[in-house]
Amino acid sequence: MGLEAFIGEWSIEVALPGAPEGDIGARMTFEWLPGERFLAQRWQIPVPEAPDGLAVIGYDEGRGTFLQHYFDSRGVARVYEMTLDDGVWTLAREQPDFSPFEFAQRYEGRFSADGDTIEGRWDIRHEGRDWEKDFDITYRRLR
Repeated sequence: MGLEAFIGEWSIEVALPGAPEGDIGARMTFEWLPGERFLAQRWQIPVPEAPDGLAVIGYDEGRGTFLQHYFDSRGVARVYEMTLDDGVWTLAREQPDFSPFEFAQRYEGRFSADGDTIEGRWDIRHEGRDWEKDFDITYRRLR
């Protein structure tokens, strides 16, 4: 499975306490940048507490891994190491990058057999503590 598995428009469903359930109009798109070596990922979430954003995904030869460069409407910028193996998408930020490092994060999402759903979960770890679940998130392909 390669990056082309992401191409298209997706709905976003986030399971947070007190948040509306189901499709609330949150959307995410993935499209190739010119040359088809990098993906642009954009998302909009119609909830004031949740940031809209943009990420650029590509393979970093020097590190030997994919990277996701993340930017959001709060002014947050981060770099996540990324894998996509056997239908499992992972993102991890476990060391300082060019932005403040207040906690570590990791994500694991699994593509459905037909590739039209990604069910995943974000975990968070504060210094001196164990990993704990942050929230569940499901993406459903719209087109």
